[in-house]
Amino acid sequence: MSYRLAVSSLAIVLIATTTSVSQSLDAMVDRELPMLVEKYKHLHANPEISYQEEKTSAYVAQELRALGYDVTERVGKYAVPNRVCYGVVAVMKNGNGPTVLVRTDLDGLPLQERTGLSYASNAKTKNETGEEVSVMHACGHDIHMTSFLGTAKMLSRMKDRWRGTLVMIGQPSEERGAGAVAMLNDGLYTRFPRPDYAIALHDNSSLEAGVVALCEGYALASVTSVDMTVQGVGGHGAYPQTTKDPIVIASQIVLALQTIVSRENSPFDPAVVTVGSIHGGTKHNIIPDDVHLQLTVRAYKEEVRKKVLAAIERIAKGIAAAAGVPADRAPVVKSDENEFTPSTYNTPELTRRVTKTLQAALGKEKVRIAEPVMGGEDFGQFGDGGKIPTCMFWLGAADPGRLEKYRIEGASPPSLHSSQFAPLPEPTIRSGVIATTAAVLDLMQR
Repeated sequence: MSYRLAVSSLAIVLIATTTSVSQSLDAMVDRELPMLVEKYKHLHANPEISYQEEKTSAYVAQELRALGYDVTERVGKYAVPNRVCYGVVAVMKNGNGPTVLVRTDLDGLPLQERTGLSYASNAKTKNETGEEVSVMHACGHDIHMTSFLGTAKMLSRMKDRWRGTLVMIGQPSEERGAGAVAMLNDGLYTRFPRPDYAIALHDNSSLEAGVVALCEGYALASVTSVDMTVQGVGGHGAYPQTTKDPIVIASQIVLALQTIVSRENSPFDPAVVTVGSIHGGTKHNIIPDDVHLQLTVRAYKEEVRKKVLAAIERIAKGIAAAAGVPADRAPVVKSDENEFTPSTYNTPELTRRVTKTLQAALGKEKVRIAEPVMGGEDFGQFGDGGKIPTCMFWLGAADPGRLEKYRIEGASPPSLHSSQFAPLPEPTIRSGVIATTAAVLDLMQR
């Protein structure tokens, strides 16, 4: 047999094997899908907000334990003393081979659901300040968990097709940007096997169910929350000349901050500075002593993030000084690094490999190229500063018919974090399980 004929024959065998495995996986997932949808509805109807995922984590841990995983609960150490971290780590060893980490997040959002679904959440809880809030899985973490549990089951049943160590992570408080670093601070990579690869998915409200999309390189931005207190000298609204009006100063600061991106930052290095909240004053004729602002800062590169944060403080203090505010009442600018979310960087080589695998598993027409966005996710923490290859892919969750309706009307579908966000469960979960399972099987193939 000639070399060319031998290579061609081997290629045919590999294609046939891949197709056979894909068909087998499809059939396995289809058999489990009704039960997975029921699990999804349970999770959707019973959300818990960040720092309170006690029942959710226990549910995920119980499911993983029943599948034969070695499960450890309450993994993680927050910066706040005595705050319990509900991280879950499940390990399954299956001979020698690579270690692959698969991650899901657990938390919901303080939002009242308005989807009208029969399994809609009516949950309420008290937040950190004691205020009663409604709770909803408005970011699709219930979809993530269901796909995660389906993947865990598929891989536990397909141990004859992979070798290595599987580490399944249930991560709390993603919405606060605190869960991943808390688990790492509790020895995630010393108490448990350190991964050679880390993968995850995130649902997408503008992508039709059954479709996935991947972005090489920077895929999501870092997120830094900034709190600013603009201090002035208050007084009577009839005599503004006797005051240093913090409302006027804060207004000037808000406008000046927009020049950071437009005039101080390179257009080739994306960044966002958004003032999302401004509060000051109590009455029509009172000039207050201070005004409080809340900002979100987004960037891909760490050096850009630091430059933007420094510029915010410089501009705020400069405008206050120009208004004659005493140095001892200069604006106070703080950012909480305990809830800082790094950018998500999809390692190009790994992402290209996962893309090919998903094309084989789902069909090329269902795998698309995604553009980077300025949204944030703390999955990037698991990459250990770029030392571990990582890949997060988008999972379409929208009803195709509704997407088309919105397109014709020139409207946007309900986005993530919307009270009306409602994924289409069956095709979304099916694609999530098949895609993640196929990616792990490829990385840990015998």
